[in-house]
Amino acid sequence: MKITIGNDPHIYSGPWGFVAQVVVMALATVLAAYILPGVHVDTVWAAIATAAVIALLNNFIRPILIVLTLPFTIVSMGLFLLVINAGIILLTAGLVPNFHVNGFWNALLFSLLLTAINYLLEIPNRVERRPKYHPSDSHHHDDHVGTDDEGFTPYEEITDDNKQ
Repeated sequence: MKITIGNDPHIYSGPWGFVAQVVVMALATVLAAYILPGVHVDTVWAAIATAAVIALLNNFIRPILIVLTLPFTIVSMGLFLLVINAGIILLTAGLVPNFHVNGFWNALLFSLLLTAINYLLEIPNRVERRPKYHPSDSHHHDDHVGTDDEGFTPYEEITDDNKQ
């Protein structure tokens, strides 16, 4: 998940992108913990710490785990990635005080819910970063009446007149 801050499209790749990612993930953590009874976040600072640890583990540990478990991931057709996500959540619960997860299945549900909430929170940024369509002949639009965007005529079928 990458969040754009301001008008510069490259700013989300630096430290401000990490801060934005942690803020959105903290909000998603609070919402997911509110929905799931087996997950508890005691304070706002615990939510921020949880989000930061999840972001760091996802950036540094998760790729290593994916490479190490590649055969399992291939055999399970990618479903083993859910186990890795749940493991990241359980590891985060072990590292962050005031963030508690009651078991593997709650961690799995929490990771799925966290992903869904992050996706929903990311939609405005995806729309903003979507490339805009600008036709190449926008200033001479009336010059090519009856043609497509590039001024070509519609498709014409070519036939072989030598065939009988």
